[in-house]
Amino acid sequence: MGALRRLLPGLGVLLALGFLARGITAVVPLGSHLIVVIGLGVLVANTVGVPDWAVAGVDTHSLWLEAGIVLMGVTVALQQVVDAGLQVLFVVGIAVCVTVLTVEILARELFDIPEKIGSLLAAGSGICGVSAVAAVAGSIKPDQQQIAYAAATVLLFDAVTLVIYPLVGRLLGLPDVVFGIWAGTTMFSTGPVTAAGFAYSRTAGEWAVLVKLTRNALIGVVAIGYALYYSRRGATTATVENKWRYLWESFPKFIIGFVVLMLLGSAGLFSEPQIQTLDNASNWLFLVAFAGLGLSINIGELRESGITPVVVVSISLVLVSSLTLGALLYMF
Repeated sequence: MGALRRLLPGLGVLLALGFLARGITAVVPLGSHLIVVIGLGVLVANTVGVPDWAVAGVDTHSLWLEAGIVLMGVTVALQQVVDAGLQVLFVVGIAVCVTVLTVEILARELFDIPEKIGSLLAAGSGICGVSAVAAVAGSIKPDQQQIAYAAATVLLFDAVTLVIYPLVGRLLGLPDVVFGIWAGTTMFSTGPVTAAGFAYSRTAGEWAVLVKLTRNALIGVVAIGYALYYSRRGATTATVENKWRYLWESFPKFIIGFVVLMLLGSAGLFSEPQIQTLDNASNWLFLVAFAGLGLSINIGELRESGITPVVVVSISLVLVSSLTLGALLYMF
């Protein structure tokens, strides 16, 4: 009970921002309430700040995002995944490989960025943002300043792409499915991908999450690959003795819940009212999660990332996102 009492004030703040965002978008046509609630969070975080009594509850926002994604699984039809499965897997695999290699080559050969920072940037850009930075950091043992440097850069792009992607999608008139797969394949962290997708449309949001989870599942493989690479070069003492255990520990467990509910929903084990209830719960969980996402964005800290890693990641992002979008428009 003590832990719950410690979380309640912060959860109240998240809910209050969520209700405020819904109220604003009901009166003023500002688009998706999910984007509005993130904006409100950013405004609060960078003006009055998050009070100490609310920090514990606000920090649970990633948990609500994962829970929302799990419940969303019940509305995703297995057949649509099967129909586009191989094509999507091909696009995701190529995009991940090209992103990682591009960032590594630019960082090492053209911009003389320390190799461990380059590897952290490559993992964050190619897989799942700050989560990938943390996972790879655990396997290659960089210093804390290098981790902070890479994480700040990734967070900067999370904030920028969250706004830019829906704008570009509307400008180009992208179909919902194309936008969702594009965002899920080339944006960085799960939260911004989900927000951008659902800000575009419900269909785009489902595809964005589905594709992003496919990328997230690769996090353990990439972390092990980097650990072995640096270990053999003598750049770190990190080794991975039990690869299967490390894969399991790195694997985002909420993906399993998403897949289970998708399978159960596609098998017809939920009635229409039950699906609607779970869908509404998922929407509210997203709203609370994105309020916390906005509150976690500190503009002052983002300025500390420095220009060189920003240039490297920018070149990679523009290249990979452009090629990916062209391929998707051709395929779909």
